[in-house]
Parts: sequence; structure tokens; C-alpha cells
Amino acid sequence: MRITHVVVTDAYAGVEAHVARLAREQARAGHDVAVVGGAEEPMRAVVGDDVELRPGSTVARARRSLVRGPQPDVVHAHMTAGEIAACLVPRVLLHRVPLVVTRHFALVRGRSAAGRVAAPVIRRTVAAQIAISAFVQDRIDGPSRVVVAGLEERPHSRGAALRSPVVLIASRIEPEKRVDSGVRAFAASGLADRGWRLRVAGSGSLEVVTKELVSELGLDGAVDLLGHRDDVPALLADAGLFLAPTPGDGFGLSVLEAMASGVPVVADGSGGHVESLGPAGGPGLYATGDVDDAGRRLRALADDPRRRDRYGAALQTRQQAEFSVARQAAATERVYRQVLS
Repeated sequence: MRITHVVVTDAYAGVEAHVARLAREQARAGHDVAVVGGAEEPMRAVVGDDVELRPGSTVARARRSLVRGPQPDVVHAHMTAGEIAACLVPRVLLHRVPLVVTRHFALVRGRSAAGRVAAPVIRRTVAAQIAISAFVQDRIDGPSRVVVAGLEERPHSRGAALRSPVVLIASRIEPEKRVDSGVRAFAASGLADRGWRLRVAGSGSLEVVTKELVSELGLDGAVDLLGHRDDVPALLADAGLFLAPTPGDGFGLSVLEAMASGVPVVADGSGGHVESLGPAGGPGLYATGDVDDAGRRLRALADDPRRRDRYGAALQTRQQAEFSVARQAAATERVYRQVLS
């Protein structure tokens, strides 16, 4: 099967990582796969040489890449800009090539000005929708099928004795990510006084504000704002705890990364976090937005290395059983074959 993904960005963050990993697995399964859009260097590092990468940093560039490339069996679009680019291609608009879209955010299509104009056309053109979680499925327009993201298995998790006393947040520092809540939760935990550190791997528009908050809370000596990092798996392998403070996250790929590495996760108890952590997440899911509850859970896990080991191992087992990239690719292929039939 010839598959073309389109994601109209010049970046590499959660959605682009989702696309790259899926494309790589589809190529491994024997499909002819291309990806339009995304930052080329990090995308290439993930997909290798078996997936074709084409430019798509704007809707116009993505459309050109889609028009000039060989005709695929399926176009798979991600986010509204990708959907718009696909719908500007005649063979997609006229339903000669089916359009499958993945909905990554728990939002009704058409919140932006361009989205409002394009939404009716997109709805008429889409052959099938994939939602990344049941949380997203319940909040988007139109029918969809849930296909959760997956990761490849990682080595057996290191025990607490081999990990550093570090709480890690891996997130863009943007308003919706609520990294500020994570900093406040770390302050509430009191772990800084016990020799623990908070590390924030990520960059964004609120970096200066976050640095000011760290100072305001008296945490300058215990918090490291690392900026954008390409070595998050290595940071996870060393971290004692992972903190995911985003409320209403559609799925939380960083949480899945932590689970794959066997890191105990403390997460806002809303959105896709509830689905990804599942029954294993009892020690880590805190009342949404409650930084004091988050702090208590961080402290309880920090004080009990054996409990951390059990919890981290349970999360890693759940990831391997429920969230493999092979399982994701197989479920996605079933959607393709349904629309093609």
C-alpha cells in the first residue's frame, strides 16, 4: 500500500513524533510511505531511509508536495492545516484517493478562522477519522475510531537505587501545558529540601515567566530549565519520577515515553492520562489542577523506593502490552483497508 502522511509544520514535537514513528513502522511492514512536513533532520533520525520525506512547512508547500508526488492509495492528514492541504488536491477532494485524518486534540474542528472556512469541505472529504484517545473521541465532531499511539519496547527499567533523585518534566513551556503547575507541585512536595531536583526539558514562550516563578518560590538551587533537548530518553532513564502537569491532555505522549522507560509517573488526573496510565496509575493520578495533591504524591513515591520500583515496573508492563507501535500500525491499517474497500 502507498501511504502519504501530511503534517503542515516545520517543527518536531508530539504530533510530528507520532507521525514519524507510525510511518517508520508502516514502512517496516512493507508499505511505501512518505511524510509531507515536519522538521527534516529529527524526522529523518526517526524514520530512517525507508520513508520518503517531502517539504510541507506551509499549506501551499504541502499541497505542492502532494500534487507532485506519486498518487498514493491513502492520504493521512494530521491537524487542520494538514487536512486543508490535502483537500486542496483534486484527487483527494474528488474522492479518488481517500482521506484519513487523525484528531490529536480534544477540540471541534473550525476554531481558527481558516478552520471555520475549511471545516465544511473537510467534513465532506474525510473518509475516516482516527482519535488518539477516547477522551478526544468524545470531544470532536464526527464519528471516529480510537487508535492509541505506541512505542517500541525499551530495556527493562532501572531500579530506584540506580536512578537520580530527579523529577523530570518533558514538555513545551506553553500556556496550555501548565508547566507552572508542575513547578508549584514540586515546591509543595518539599523534595528540594531532601536533595531532589526538578528538571524541565523543553522550550517555549513562557520560559522567562517560568524562571521568574522558580525564583519566586525559592527554588533556584533545585530547578534546572534545560531548554529543548534531543536526549529525553536518556533523561528518562536517569529520572526517579516523571511529572505530567497538563490538564486535559489528549493523550500525553511524554507519559507513554516515561512508561516505556519504567519511570513512575505523577500526572494530572484528567484527559488521556487516565487512559494511558489506566488501573496501574493509582499512585500517580492526582486531582486535576491540585498542586498540593500532586506534591503529596511526589513526596510519597520519593520516600518509598520499593513502591517506586513496583509502580514503574507496572507502568512499563502496561506500555508493552497495550501501547506498542506495531499494534498502532496494525489498527491504522485496518482503518485504511476499510475505506479502500
